[in-house]
Amino acid sequence: MFRRGESIQVKSPDQLAVMRRAGLVVALTLQAVTAAVRPGVTTRELDSIARDCIKSNNATPSFLGYHGFPAVICTSVNEEVVHGIPGERVLADGDLVSIDCGAIVDGWHGDAAVSVPVGEVTAAVLALSAATEAAMWAGLEQVRAGNRLSDIGNAVEIAINAAGDYGVVEDYTGHGIGTSMHMHPPIPNHGKPGKGPLLKVGMAFAIEPMATLGSPTVGVLADGWTVVALDGGSAAHWEHTVAITESGPWVLTALDEIHL
Repeated sequence: MFRRGESIQVKSPDQLAVMRRAGLVVALTLQAVTAAVRPGVTTRELDSIARDCIKSNNATPSFLGYHGFPAVICTSVNEEVVHGIPGERVLADGDLVSIDCGAIVDGWHGDAAVSVPVGEVTAAVLALSAATEAAMWAGLEQVRAGNRLSDIGNAVEIAINAAGDYGVVEDYTGHGIGTSMHMHPPIPNHGKPGKGPLLKVGMAFAIEPMATLGSPTVGVLADGWTVVALDGGSAAHWEHTVAITESGPWVLTALDEIHL
């Protein structure tokens, strides 16, 4: 996915504006899919809603066919961390489902994820999801010109650790994004600050912390895609695409116009 020595893509203001259009499609799609989440719904039904929403907004799914991925969104339930394949699984009361979505507009990508409770979810799982979301925002705050790349993961790690005794998944990372969905550099959700490339105006990244209630050790199921917490503990995953502007971070995949 990432090539050693590759440079970080820098976008013009006009190119970032197109990425914002792609990001808004992602935001609208996640809004529509989230509204459909309830006990008794299959993950395939959620994928169908996402497919229709992306198409109706004159965009193309980023995920469908990506390295052979067979769906428009990823739906990861409970101990599934990321990359779950939508299918006949029926969502049940008490589940937590991560929904990850990407869209392309005029060759530019947006990528975001939310974790959505199904019915009545335990307080511990809700707290995990809230802590992971807060850690994402802490990371987004660091996406500023003049910072170093590792400042992002450091902020994510500090936020999750401060929220509780959660596992920070280290095997999967955030990433650069632009003319491809996954671009250099990888962005770990942990580490010391002040390391790595200097952040510059025009760069764009997908910041996506993943955390677990138990051990952060993960494995991949036989389908070759679905990443699970090996101890069976619940997992949460949140993501936004963000660009660096002269005035600070611009969250490209939010419904509202958010500048941090």
